[in-house]
Amino acid sequence: MHQARVAARPGLRAPGAVDPLEPAVRALTGPAGAARLVRRHGKTLDAPSGTLTHLFPEPAALAEADGGGAPLAALAAALADGALRLDPGADRDDAQRALLALPGMDPDTAAVLRARALGDPDVAPPGIQVPDAWRPWRTYAVQHLHIAGELNR
Repeated sequence: MHQARVAARPGLRAPGAVDPLEPAVRALTGPAGAARLVRRHGKTLDAPSGTLTHLFPEPAALAEADGGGAPLAALAAALADGALRLDPGADRDDAQRALLALPGMDPDTAAVLRARALGDPDVAPPGIQVPDAWRPWRTYAVQHLHIAGELNR
């Protein structure tokens, strides 16, 4: 049954990001909040590239930004000063511990960031039933379950 789901969507990938701060901000503020922060604190491009008009703000700019709240300020400050690494070379377990130590960070958001910002292929978000037998690809399994409308929380 699970093989049929995968066979039906052979190219399904887990969402990720080039800039790990972007999915972190989107997870904490939602898409509309992230867009407001980009317009307010992002660098305006000299010439738009299609619909792209701004670069995503640097962590230091968001550490002091209004409109994101304490969790965003704490996350941005930790990224700016190096206390938290979400780059491809970061240790995933260390990053998760650092994320969970931030004020206002919950396990669900930390799991999203571990999957999207760190590209971890084996994340089972809290409350989602994903068998250990699906290791080391639980992030992908969650994507298949989500697309199929079969997530069990």
